[in-house]
Amino acid sequence: MDQPVIVITGPTASGKSALALALAERCGGTVINADAMQTYDAFPILTAQPTAEERRRAPHELYGILPLSETLSAARWRGLAAAAIERCLAGGRRPILCGGSGLYLKALMQGIATIPDIPAGLRDQANADWQTMGAEAFRARLAEKDPAIVARLKPGDRQRHVRAWEVALATGRPLSAWQAGESRPPAWRFVTLLLAPDRGWLRARIETRFDTMLQMGVLAEVRAAFDRGVDPRWPGLKAHGAPELSAHFRGDLSIEDARRIAIDHTRQYAKRQMTWFRHQITPDVVADSMSDLVLGQAEKLLTKTEA
Repeated sequence: MDQPVIVITGPTASGKSALALALAERCGGTVINADAMQTYDAFPILTAQPTAEERRRAPHELYGILPLSETLSAARWRGLAAAAIERCLAGGRRPILCGGSGLYLKALMQGIATIPDIPAGLRDQANADWQTMGAEAFRARLAEKDPAIVARLKPGDRQRHVRAWEVALATGRPLSAWQAGESRPPAWRFVTLLLAPDRGWLRARIETRFDTMLQMGVLAEVRAAFDRGVDPRWPGLKAHGAPELSAHFRGDLSIEDARRIAIDHTRQYAKRQMTWFRHQITPDVVADSMSDLVLGQAEKLLTKTEA
């Protein structure tokens, strides 16, 4: 199969969603979410998910489909995205992947090793071990089974340490060995546009966007989720701004400090994203978010998909 799929990616707040929507309207496309946090249902404002009006303008897939408690891995998202792409193509629409979760996109575009499902009980036990043993002891134990993966993980990254331990325990094979194994080739031909905005422009935009979220009611949105009772280990709670606003609700931060820290953390994340994109993907088009020509540059991708 050599079906064309458009990919629009770049750092957070760079204008990906607006560009993907405009292109979808031009070409009869469907926007497919490629942002991990936008997959969760509790924070549509905080994660800048498409509004109801935007969804009326063009179909959107994989936004707000999971509860905060569920784990979304690159492999799981790959399966969801593949099914969404197939639905688009079967319906005669053009798939437009849109998001900044680079590892997820890489898994889809380059393939990923298929790891067997892990029993839920084993995952719960691994999480409990992290809590009772502490990060340092858990990391040391994992290093005995998978030193290669430990060398690549940050010491405090609970989710990835737990994942590596559960895979090694359930399969008898280190996660690093699974990752080094052969990947299934992608089923489609991808053409990619990378938004690479000026750093100063992006820093200002991140601040403006967070302030707009505050005006739109993001405080009530996050408060509602935490009032329902949440487990701090849930992956969906990593959305930028959620930890800072929850600290405000607990009385640990003023709203001014929560706002400032959330903006700073988001800016740092955007910087890490751009570093990753520069080293991990080779885009067909690199565009400046500020340019009036950006939509025209995106439309050039349509020609590439028809070649």
